[in-house]
Amino acid sequence: MRAVVFEEFGRMPELREVPDPVPSPGGVVIRVAATGLCRSDWHGWMGHDSGIALPHVPGHELAGVVEAAGPRVAGWRAGDRVTVPFVCACGRCPACAAGEQQVCERQTQPGFTHWGSFAGYVAVENADVNLVALPEGLGFAAAAGLGCRFATAYRALTAHGRAAPGQWVAVHGCGGVGLSAVMIAAAAGARVVAVDVSPAALELARAFGAEACVRGPDGVPEAIEEVTAGGAHVSLDALGDPRTFANSIACLRRRGRHVQVGLLPPEAGPAAPPMDRVIAYELSVLGSHGMPAHAYGPMLDLVAAGTLRPDRLITATIGLAEAPAALAAMGTVGAAPAAGVTMIEPWSGSP
Repeated sequence: MRAVVFEEFGRMPELREVPDPVPSPGGVVIRVAATGLCRSDWHGWMGHDSGIALPHVPGHELAGVVEAAGPRVAGWRAGDRVTVPFVCACGRCPACAAGEQQVCERQTQPGFTHWGSFAGYVAVENADVNLVALPEGLGFAAAAGLGCRFATAYRALTAHGRAAPGQWVAVHGCGGVGLSAVMIAAAAGARVVAVDVSPAALELARAFGAEACVRGPDGVPEAIEEVTAGGAHVSLDALGDPRTFANSIACLRRRGRHVQVGLLPPEAGPAAPPMDRVIAYELSVLGSHGMPAHAYGPMLDLVAAGTLRPDRLITATIGLAEAPAALAAMGTVGAAPAAGVTMIEPWSGSP
């Protein structure tokens, strides 16, 4: 199969022919119809994830068709249309037994713990725990984003942020996960303030339901406090930067809830919460790490009903040959892909 491969962290990946994967006894191989270009992939390529062994194929949010299943797989067969969470759980550890597969103690992650979905095929472990069937009518490109950005934003707002109609939700960083959060919060009846440095990203945020937009990075907490007449009830750092992290906490009103979604690798510098404010305002500071496969039902119902439109987030579609340059550009100011979500179609232009 064709795959995007890098031999060294930070060195430009290359498109190569590599051996096809084979399913483990309890796993499947998926023919990748679409896979998202995500900032987490850029972090992995830069070496910010210690679990990556070289050479490596990135890519972790995907949708496609089951190509082959191992002999222990009970619920899936070749031809099934599926997606998967970016955290693939073992199904056996105490966290999984409690239904918290997103923090599985023995989790695997395509594109991080093993070769990922910037390829024609990808292997997924423990298929009966991790595969999610796609509703009829949901295209592969829209479904691919559900495995990371969209599902992560959904659970961050519903399980952790508990965003309610009429409450103010601030979203810091309007990339894929941030725009997903804007759309989900607005659909829930919340009033959304979107924050970004890019006018194009803010324009998309407004189109997806943001009531107000703030252009950072300076003066963000003060601007949000003015717009909301006292501060946000819920705030998400969807970027993962010490400054957006600090702004997200500083913009909250009393008893507010901060949810950290964007990764904060040590290379970005310290991101210590202002505990004096956390204590004085009785703030909640929470982390959110994806969503388990068993929890996809309510989100998929909203997608099937047209209440949530992940397809509207896609602003560019590229092939595998364009993926190396697009991945590298994510860390370059002014050269990153356009606002919105970029999807890769591995079989585009291939037999």
